[in-house]
Amino acid sequence: MKNLLIATLVLAALPFAASAQDANANNANGTNNSAQNGGWTGSGEFGFASSRGNSRSENANAKLGLSQENEVWKNSFFLNGLRSKGEVSVQDGNGNTVNKFSTTANRYDTGASVGYKFDPRSYVVTAARYEHDDFGANTWQGVLSVGYGYIALKNERAELSFEIGPGFKRYQPAKSNRAVTNADGTPVLDANGAAVTERYTPNAESEVVGRGLVNGKYRLTDNTALEDTLLIEAGSKNQYYQNDIGVSVSMTKKMALKVGYQIRYNSDTQPGTVSTDKLMTTNLVYNF
Repeated sequence: MKNLLIATLVLAALPFAASAQDANANNANGTNNSAQNGGWTGSGEFGFASSRGNSRSENANAKLGLSQENEVWKNSFFLNGLRSKGEVSVQDGNGNTVNKFSTTANRYDTGASVGYKFDPRSYVVTAARYEHDDFGANTWQGVLSVGYGYIALKNERAELSFEIGPGFKRYQPAKSNRAVTNADGTPVLDANGAAVTERYTPNAESEVVGRGLVNGKYRLTDNTALEDTLLIEAGSKNQYYQNDIGVSVSMTKKMALKVGYQIRYNSDTQPGTVSTDKLMTTNLVYNF
């Protein structure tokens, strides 16, 4: 995982270095490219909700995205985080059920891609992604891939691009319960005759995957835009799908409100975890 994180950071740094080289080249030719920022754009999102009274809960999510597109490069970087707390029912040492204010969601993911254009539509792309989730089907998962990208549509109103290629994935399935057995393989029973279980951590898995990415954006009105991103990482052991769709309404040139809906699916899950996670957010967006 350390190597994968290093690869992610390197991928994130490459576009900045390339941008600096392009800027130096433009300056050498007497061209002022500061207004275009090398083709870089970015946005940050944040949402928070808190309740007190008959129930207590706290929910926060944040997103940061950077992208660059010019005649040579098509690069991106993202960093997302989600954390929630709420009242959950647990058993104390005496076997009594009590309510406890505890963490119910804790997830972050980051990634970067570097794309080099052959022409205005085609490009080769290298991408890395890492995710950690304390309550997901996998505690962590990381993917490094290389592939081909194609910009099918790009105008003032709509954008559509595709990426596809092979990759290598390593992931850690979440902790699970298993029956405690005797030396002869029979289950250990407690005083009431019920099978005794224990928590255990499965072995980490590795596999070759096929990665696919579809990015789409459509401007409904002058200040309203619809965005959708579909990510596929499919292997023989685990198939991972993630779809993010959102509608943003601009209040000013920099500020917007966005409603988003995310679905994440893992085919390989442990007992006690489900394959599908869903998340709906309402965030304040700052574009830069």
